[in-house]
Amino acid sequence: MKITKRSKNEIIKEEAHGGSGSREVYASPDHLKSSHFEMMTRGYLPAGKIFDWHDHPGTEEIMVVVQGHGEVSDEDGVYTYEPGDVFVFPADTRHKIHNPSQEEHEMIFVRIKL
Repeated sequence: MKITKRSKNEIIKEEAHGGSGSREVYASPDHLKSSHFEMMTRGYLPAGKIFDWHDHPGTEEIMVVVQGHGEVSDEDGVYTYEPGDVFVFPADTRHKIHNPSQEEHEMIFVRIKL
C-alpha cells in the first residue's frame, strides 16, 4: 500500500495550548516527505476557553472552522468565525482564538514551514 491510512482509533486526542484545549494529530512529518509540512490537526476549544496569544515562528497556519461561532484576534482587530470560515495566519503573526459560547468548537489546522 503506497498511501497511508490512519484509523480513527489510532489518532489520540491530546492536550494543546497549555491545557486550554485539545487536538488530534491527523498528519505530521512522520507521514509525509515534504520538508515544509509541519502538521495537520483537529483542534477542540471548550466552551468559554481561549487559545491565548501565540505565534508560529517561521510557520504559516491555515484554520478551517468545523463547528462553533467565536472570535479570532490579531494585532489589527477581532474577527468573528462560523462553520466553513477559513483563516490564513502568516508566519510569526500573533493571534488568539476565543470560544465565548457554551459549546465546544472544532477546527482543522494545517501548518506549513517557510
